[in-house]
Parts: sequence; structure tokens; C-alpha cells
Amino acid sequence: MDRMLVVVFDNENKAYQGKKALLQLDGEGSISVYAYAVLAKHADGTATVKQGDDSGPIGTLLGTSFGSLIGLLGGPVGLAIGATAGLAVGAAADLNNARIGEDFIDDVIKTLVPNRVAVVAEIEEDWTTPVDTRMEAIGGSVFRRALSDVKQTIHEENVAAMQADLAQMKAEHAKAHADRKAKLQEKINQLDSKIQTQLQKAKDRREALERQAQAKVQVLKAKAAAAKAKAS
Repeated sequence: MDRMLVVVFDNENKAYQGKKALLQLDGEGSISVYAYAVLAKHADGTATVKQGDDSGPIGTLLGTSFGSLIGLLGGPVGLAIGATAGLAVGAAADLNNARIGEDFIDDVIKTLVPNRVAVVAEIEEDWTTPVDTRMEAIGGSVFRRALSDVKQTIHEENVAAMQADLAQMKAEHAKAHADRKAKLQEKINQLDSKIQTQLQKAKDRREALERQAQAKVQVLKAKAAAAKAKAS
């Protein structure tokens, strides 16, 4: 099952131990790690994405579920991106793009208080014991949530409703007197702008999911190739 994983530690040293343990589990075949980052929360409320000498396989993809989660955990103050992180996150992260519930974000933020550090990852795991055992031994608090399906049907229904309103306004505009036409046209323009924004968001979300799926396939192919080379 694909999941978002956040493990909160008391300090940066333990967080890097947690990241190392996570990658060891990946190497052992207990889980698959698709993206990861170390996120530090500072005393002033800002957050920094830190990396050692590497970056997560798909961590650099903007608009992905992983990128959105990082942005949301950064909080309203925003993120200071580490020079070696290779990750850029927009200030306004989309909760829908993150594909996890708001309650999950709230639970993590209550523990990820200033001066604490978290390992954030997108993983695939069949059972939770391997990760929990390793992380708890280091002193980490583990949070996980399965990725939800994108709510495309609800989104399409909202756009369809706005388009119906737009059609009605245009019909009224055609019959309206001159003094009313200007006000109706302003409303028509505003609604049309909202529709175009929603359509663009849907397009961006589909493309991000496609890029993410392709990246995951490449990660799995690389692992299979490495395992084959090691066996030969």
C-alpha cells in the first residue's frame, strides 16, 4: 500500500539515523521508498528541508503528493529550502494534491513543534512493523496515512455546475437591457475565470500524478537492475 510517512525526532542527528534506517529497510526489501526528505522546524516557526549527500528519488517533482505534504508541514511561515535539497515547494500547497486528510496534517504538526526534526517519506509497505520497530528504537514518533484517490469526480461535478451557471448568465445577458449587461458581463468574466482556474488545476494534478507514476516505475526498474547485477 502506498503511504505518506512522517517520523518526528527530538533532534537532527536522530532524524538522520531514521533516514538511514528507512533506506536500509528499502535495501532489505521490507518497504519501497519513493521519496524522502529531512524537515527541520526552527524556533521562529520557519522550516528547512535538509538533505545529506542525496535527495529522494522523486522528491524534486513539483505538484506531487510528496511535494504538497512537505509544503503543508512547512506551515504558514513557509520553507527555507536547503541548498543541497534539490526540492522546491510552492507557498500554497494543495491539500487535495497531498491526497491525505487535514486531520493527518494536524496530528503531525502537533508533534512537529519548533526545534524538532522529521523524516518525511512516500513509501510502499505491506505491514507496519518493520518501520515502527526501527523508528521507535531511535526515539521517533511515527505517523502514516494511505494515499487517497484523487477526487476527480467531485471536481468535475463542481466545474459542470459552474458551467451551467455560466450558460444561464450568458442567456440572461443576451436579453438584458444595456444597464444590466455590464453587471452580468462582469459576473460572466469572473465565473469563466474560476472555471479556467479549476480546469488548469485538474490538468496540473493529472500531469503530476502521471509524472509521479512514471518516476515510481523508474525507481522499481533501477532496484530490479541493481538486484540482478548483484546476483550475477
